[in-house]
Amino acid sequence: MFRQFCHVSPVLPFRSLAKVETRVSPFLQCETQRLRLTTITGGLVFRHGFAISPVVSSFTRVSSFRQGHSQFSNSRFRLSSLSKISSPNNYTKPIVGRWLLLSSGLVFGIVVLGGLTRLTESGLSIVEWKPITGVIPPITHPQWEEEFEKYKQFPEYKLLNYNISLSDFKYIYLMEWSHRMWGRMIGLIFILPAVYFGFRGHMSRPIIKKVVGLAGLLGFQGVLGWYMVKSGLSEELMSTPGAIPRVSHYWLVAHLGSAFLLYSGMFLTGLQILRDSKIAYDSFPKGVARILANPSLNKFRRLAICVAMLIFLTSMSGALVAGLDAGLIYNEFPYMGKSIIPPKSELFSKAYTRLGETSLWRNFIDNPTTVQFDHRVLAISTFCAITALWLYSRRLMLPPNARLAINSVLGVSCLQVTLGISTLIYMVPLPLASAHQAGSLTLLTTALYLVHTMRRIPIKI
Repeated sequence: MFRQFCHVSPVLPFRSLAKVETRVSPFLQCETQRLRLTTITGGLVFRHGFAISPVVSSFTRVSSFRQGHSQFSNSRFRLSSLSKISSPNNYTKPIVGRWLLLSSGLVFGIVVLGGLTRLTESGLSIVEWKPITGVIPPITHPQWEEEFEKYKQFPEYKLLNYNISLSDFKYIYLMEWSHRMWGRMIGLIFILPAVYFGFRGHMSRPIIKKVVGLAGLLGFQGVLGWYMVKSGLSEELMSTPGAIPRVSHYWLVAHLGSAFLLYSGMFLTGLQILRDSKIAYDSFPKGVARILANPSLNKFRRLAICVAMLIFLTSMSGALVAGLDAGLIYNEFPYMGKSIIPPKSELFSKAYTRLGETSLWRNFIDNPTTVQFDHRVLAISTFCAITALWLYSRRLMLPPNARLAINSVLGVSCLQVTLGISTLIYMVPLPLASAHQAGSLTLLTTALYLVHTMRRIPIKI
C-alpha cells in the first residue's frame, strides 16, 4: 500500500534521524502507519527496505526532527494541516519564543525596579539623559560632587531635599542609574538577537513584523521615560504655589502603560511561537485541541479578554494614584471619611478646573480624592468580574492548562486585593507598595496566559 502512494527513488543523502507519519489517502479508509527513517550509508531507508525522495504526497506530515541539519530543513515535506515548516517565511523556531519570554521577564523586572525608584523618590536624581556616556556612573569624589551640584540646580533639591547629604544623594542616584542600565540591557538583549534571528531566517514574516513593532515600542518607551523625568525638572514648579517636585502623572501613566503593553506583546508572542512549534512538530495534545474546538467556549473566551482589559485599566488607574500620591489620603477601607463614598464637593471640586473651563471632568485625572475613589471602584469591579468568570468556568469543560490559568487569576487577584488594602491602611510602606505594583503585572500575566490557553488550535481534529 505504501508503494502506491510514495515515490520510490534511489537512496538520498541525509545525516539525521527523523520520524515521518504517513497517512494514506482518505478514500482508502486506512489507518495511520508510523515509519521511522534510519541513517544507512548516508541515505534514507525505511524499515521495509526501500527509500523515498523528500517530496512525499500531500497526506504526509513531519511529526518531529532534529534541528541543525540544513539538508532536512530545506526538504519539501508537505504538511496536512499547516504550511511547510522548512520555509523560513512560514515557520518560527522555538528559540525565538524562548527569547521573547526572557525579554518579557526582563521587562517585568524593570517595572518592579521602576516602582522602587519612584517610591524612594530617586527618579529625578539624574538630571541629564546620556544614552551612551551615562553608562558609567561617577566613581571619584570630585565626580560625585559635580553630579551633586547639578542636582542642586533643580526644584526637587530646592523644595524638598535641601537637607540631603552626599551619601544620601549617592543612594538615590544609583537607584535611578540601575533603572536606566536595566533599560539599556533590555535594549541590547532584544535588538541584537532580533537582528541575528532575522538574518538567519529563524522568524516567519508575521513574527518579524511583530518583533519590529515591539522594537519600536521599546525605543518609544525610553523616550517616554526621559520626558517623564524632564517633567519633574521644570523650573515652573518654583513659581507654582504649593507645587510638589515630582514627575507628571500623565507621563507616568504613559510610561507605565507602554511598559505593560510591551510586556504583554512579548509574552503573548513568545507563547504563540512555542504553541505553533508544538503544532508543527505534531506534539500538541489532540484532546486539548478537541476541547478548544467546542463552540460553547466562545463566550468564555470573550469574557477572558474583557477581564484582561479590565485588569489593565485598573493598573493604569493605580498609576494615577501613585503619580498624585493619592494613597496618602483616606488611609482606611472600605470607608473614605464617614461613608464609602466621599463628599460630592471633594469628588467634583472646582479647584481642579482650568481657566475658562466649566466642566469638572479633570477631577477624574487630577483630583487625588476622585482618583483614589475611581481606583477603589475599578479594583472591586475587577475582583468581582474575576470571581464571576471563575464561577462560570466551573460549568465548562476546560483544558488542564486553562483550568490552572483561571484558578491562578482568582488566587492572584485575592492576593492583590489584600496587598492593595494593606498598602492603603499602612500609608504606602515601601515593601507593600512595591509588592502591590508587582502584583498588578502578575495578575495581568495570569489573565494573558488564560487568554492564550483558550485560543483555538489551527489543526484538523
